[in-house]
Amino acid sequence: MMPHLPDIAPSVSGVLTQCVVVLLSVALAPLFAGWLAQCRAWLSNRSAPPLWQPYLRLRKLFAKEAVLAHDASPLFRSVPYLLFGLMVAAASIIPTLSTDLPFAAVADAIALVGFFALARVFTALAGMDVGTAFGTMGSRREMMIGFLAEPALLMVLFTSSLISGSTLLPTIAEALRGQALAIHPGLGFAAVAFVMVLLAENARIPVDNPATHLELTMIHEAMVLEYSARHLALIEWASALKLFNYACIGFALFVPWGIVGHADGLAWLLPALPPLLLKLALAGFGIALLETLSAKLRIFRAPEFLASAFLLAVIGLLVGLVLER
Repeated sequence: MMPHLPDIAPSVSGVLTQCVVVLLSVALAPLFAGWLAQCRAWLSNRSAPPLWQPYLRLRKLFAKEAVLAHDASPLFRSVPYLLFGLMVAAASIIPTLSTDLPFAAVADAIALVGFFALARVFTALAGMDVGTAFGTMGSRREMMIGFLAEPALLMVLFTSSLISGSTLLPTIAEALRGQALAIHPGLGFAAVAFVMVLLAENARIPVDNPATHLELTMIHEAMVLEYSARHLALIEWASALKLFNYACIGFALFVPWGIVGHADGLAWLLPALPPLLLKLALAGFGIALLETLSAKLRIFRAPEFLASAFLLAVIGLLVGLVLER
């Protein structure tokens, strides 16, 4: 008599779904960055670069020979790989296309904030490792921005978790899917706060300008000036993936429509991928519009900007608590 073998089809299907979601996130991140650059150029009445320009830049950087400072430690060499790995790990628990993710139960939204914080710490350490003035200055500014942005992001996540009773992003997306935004007005305050945090965490205007190298204004670029070739390629890819992850977090928290529930095989890609691309196109245009209409803030005004985001998130949390009673 043959022994009864357990059914492993669901686990295999879940792992396949997980791999597809992660690979698509890694592949679409440079495309999203290229679309954002195109929208900024169009809104500024300039000639737009090709949509695939980030892919061309990554290929060029990977083909070059890396040049490292003489006093660079092993930490400086390993940080680009750590950053890219942390962003890939973050993408594995974000319901980009489906909420049926086996890795989602391993870490919740609070751990996701920890991934971003850990990446920030390693970037700041790498910026100070070589000992240049620009790297140290950028690291200090980056830690100040992160110290103010993380509480606001946590308040946004807590506001959304009140609805589902869980801090797992797939559970939150499942609870919000099919519901109207008017049912939960606290999410409106949380959404505005999240957009402000997204701009600050991803070195976008008005907090930072990713297209400048002026020593008095740059934050993120100051920490990576000493990198080149494959190390710089991994850092830029990780930065694009971080922006993509933040956009997908916003989709899961506020506009989860189009995210499929049960993913079996690859048949779920057809109904899930077009809504994601549409939301990415609208989000890229919206971010570019905000950057075009905004002016770069002085570095000492950034705490006021992020304090406003924290206050809006707290208001959304309080509104949610009052309405839940």
